[in-house]
Amino acid sequence: MTTLFEPLQAGRMRLANRVVMAPLTRNRAPGAMPNDLMVTYYTQRADPKNGAGLIITEATAISHQGQGYSDVPGIWSAAQVTAWRKVTDSVHAAGGKIVIQLWHVGRVSHVDLQPNGQAPVAPSALQAKTKTVLIRDDVPNFEQTSMPRALELSELPGIVADYHHAAKHAIVAGFDGVEVHAANGYLLDQFMRSGSNTRTDAYGGSIENRARLLVEVMTAVSQAIGGDRVGLRLSPVTPANDAFDPQPQPLFEHVVKQLAPLNLAFVHIIEGATGAARDYEQGDKPFDYVALRAAYKDAGGNAAWMVNNGFDKPLADNALAKGGDLVAFGRPFIANPDLTRRLREGADMNTPDRMTFYGGGAKGYTDYPVLG
Repeated sequence: MTTLFEPLQAGRMRLANRVVMAPLTRNRAPGAMPNDLMVTYYTQRADPKNGAGLIITEATAISHQGQGYSDVPGIWSAAQVTAWRKVTDSVHAAGGKIVIQLWHVGRVSHVDLQPNGQAPVAPSALQAKTKTVLIRDDVPNFEQTSMPRALELSELPGIVADYHHAAKHAIVAGFDGVEVHAANGYLLDQFMRSGSNTRTDAYGGSIENRARLLVEVMTAVSQAIGGDRVGLRLSPVTPANDAFDPQPQPLFEHVVKQLAPLNLAFVHIIEGATGAARDYEQGDKPFDYVALRAAYKDAGGNAAWMVNNGFDKPLADNALAKGGDLVAFGRPFIANPDLTRRLREGADMNTPDRMTFYGGGAKGYTDYPVLG
């Protein structure tokens, strides 16, 4: 039987094990700049004997407009590329693989974070019933997101271009690839779901129209750096950040079928409600993740299939036995840099300090002990 500790080829990447460090927003990049503390944090988790076979970075804004939280990093400027290079060089020196998660938050933002205090952008002028993290006087506060404006049709090619440029920047910065964040109620997910997209043009209405922007982004990113260096994150039923669609099954099966020809490295699926119930439902029946994977494979998709959300080792073993390829772990990696070793040896886990999840310094970030 396949185990978490066996190697795997995912696109262009040869991974030493199947344990993935999921993207985790930690709000420790003032000025949207990666820094030396982040170098330490990622390097601690990079040794594939003890840590992740693949690290997916925290969500990283593709543009200033794409930011939605205080002190999150970016990848749109030359200075950011140079700063990220210190992270990737150190991870590679430790024997690890690392991809960057490309992010545009859309309406999940605040005017204080936007260029010139402008309104956030969205598929439609519908305010998200959610909060964002603003750090004021070094204290993280959860505040209501601002009212967005609807993107003009003429602006959408610019959004696609921002993803294209960010992907090229990622390779210059030394990343092994990218993951496009199309989950958790952020911009690309907002376009896909009827609960946040009421447009009447070519990007609204039908499933095909609502999925159009994601398909254009994935095509552009794959053309920029090669599909075998590109991953995609989806969350078919999560209510995170006010995400909702009454018919997620046909929507997401359409999406994976459209993307099957791109020769992607991996498809990353959040099962259930992000960070909460794995059996959460939207619509009138449970979501069929087996059918989703079958739809992708039947359409010719050959990417590694990654699963995420509340996995422990027994659940992970079961997922691999049923045909999954990779298992992503989020919060366990916060407190356990040597998570793979602990899973292999059945060792006790450190408990993460929730008070240090968002913002701060080394405490609760780079000071967790490893075995031995």
